[in-house]
Amino acid sequence: MIDVGINGYGTIGKRVADAVTAQPDMQVVGVAKTSPNHEAKAAVKREYPLFVSSDDRVEAFDAAGIPTAGIVDELIDTSDVIVDATPSGIGAKYAEDYLEAGTPAIFQGGEAADVAEVSFTACANYDDAQGRASARVVSCNTTGLVRLIEQLDEPFGVDRVRATLVRRGGDPSQTGRGPINDILPNPVSLPSHHGPDVKTILPDLDIVTVGLKVPATLMHVHALSIDLNSEATPAEIRDRLDASDRLFLVSDEMGIDGAGKLKDFALDAGRPRGDLWENCIWAESIAVEDGELYLFQAIHQESDVVPENIDAIRALVGEVDAETSQAMTNEALGLGL
Repeated sequence: MIDVGINGYGTIGKRVADAVTAQPDMQVVGVAKTSPNHEAKAAVKREYPLFVSSDDRVEAFDAAGIPTAGIVDELIDTSDVIVDATPSGIGAKYAEDYLEAGTPAIFQGGEAADVAEVSFTACANYDDAQGRASARVVSCNTTGLVRLIEQLDEPFGVDRVRATLVRRGGDPSQTGRGPINDILPNPVSLPSHHGPDVKTILPDLDIVTVGLKVPATLMHVHALSIDLNSEATPAEIRDRLDASDRLFLVSDEMGIDGAGKLKDFALDAGRPRGDLWENCIWAESIAVEDGELYLFQAIHQESDVVPENIDAIRALVGEVDAETSQAMTNEALGLGL
């Protein structure tokens, strides 16, 4: 069994912890929190050993009646792999601690690319991460873009990508995020950071991305234009995308016309927290004209990187290949709507 420690038990950390628990070859040996909030109590209720960020925080947890198992340094020492799910910018501060302890570490997309030896998406560069000391699972949007591009590139060849990203203002729990009633170019300078982030994995790809931020918390939506190197019909594109468990084709018959109904669908399907680990691609939007493919896809920002974190754990340990790991992850979590 791979002993996995998770530093940070928020939006991503709690989902990764549950995903690790579902795997047949790994287990959670502890999660770390800074504050004795409701998430810390939830971790204890799920019987995850709870570690605190430092000795001076123990008293606050004791006062809240939340039992702790030690401090984060001890969690790092006892883990085979650490998944850093701390807020953006904090992971980089822990990087030296992971390195000194000799514990392979997985960072999230909110960190700069140079925090780790390799940026990671399982479908594109699993082999590059095998046996490494660190990997950075790229952001939710970058993960969604790379997954789609990789599925299209092998059979059709992808020559150029232009993407407009309509981004949620914040996660449901981020009450301080906005805009409240506005539509913001984000960033107003072009291109957005997502294209360069994709190129940390697919360096030769011609890709330009632009972003807008809107007053929503549900999901991101991408409008894509992709130049293909070979002829393809919409039916052929749909068949190719439908073959991947990490892509979900939303058929017209489902009556799902937006992100709200996608989330409702996920809840009705029994998904934990209403999570959608897959790219959600509207089948009816797929069109091809003069070798240019157009489509819309939605990305659930809270969960699509979770399976990638699980695959990154196996990659760093280096015991199974990419195909085996992805199949194990998909089966254990139930990917493939």
